[in-house]
Amino acid sequence: MRPPTDRSGTAGPLHLLVLVAAGLLAALYLAWRTLAAVDFLYPVLYEPAGIGAHIDHYGPKNRYKRGFAETTRAEREALFSEIARSIRKHGRGLESLTYHDRQGRELGVLLRPPEIIHLRDVATLVHRLEIAGLLALAALAFHIVFLRRRRLRLPGAGRMLFLTTGAVLLTAALALVSGPRKIFYTLHEQVFPPDHQWFFFYQDSLMSTMMKAPFLFGYIAIALVVLALIYLWILFLLASAATARQSPPPP
Repeated sequence: MRPPTDRSGTAGPLHLLVLVAAGLLAALYLAWRTLAAVDFLYPVLYEPAGIGAHIDHYGPKNRYKRGFAETTRAEREALFSEIARSIRKHGRGLESLTYHDRQGRELGVLLRPPEIIHLRDVATLVHRLEIAGLLALAALAFHIVFLRRRRLRLPGAGRMLFLTTGAVLLTAALALVSGPRKIFYTLHEQVFPPDHQWFFFYQDSLMSTMMKAPFLFGYIAIALVVLALIYLWILFLLASAATARQSPPPP
């Protein structure tokens, strides 16, 4: 059965829905990979997010680990990078991370068992989401080829991006009204196993302390959305260009 189209050879609403859904997920995947390549801007956000002062305040209060406040900024950035890299490797190497003072002396193992379990849960989730992102990229490419074969044109990239951005901003506004922290906790409760700890007080976790969780994640989320919209604009431009200047299908 032939997909719904109008007489002008313009793709119908169903095609646009598929394109926007696949494009948005693909753009988020590309944005995620880009941020992962630069350690999710941790070195850039270190000062604006007040991470150094946060560590100096809570590091000495940790009930399980000692001396983290004696580490350098470079050491903290390197540890964050190692955690991010381990998550991309299904959590391998998390248990062997150690931290050092300014003279290079080892002070201890960074992560406790509950933190390692949680980060491996995160690694599993990230792996699944990255697969979904790759599938979205493939679906987007195949759908564009399908539209070309059917000689169906897409609306301008600006119009598609405007509508998509409006939906994203509306979702963000609803999230702000509902409370970002409430949404953050609800998502964790729904996504991770109920018997696995995912909330850690700063006094119990160097991981939470060095990340200033969940505040750092808010900055990263903003960067992710902005970068994803840029990638989405590029994808829409490519899709529109690929389906433009085609003669309409025969009646």
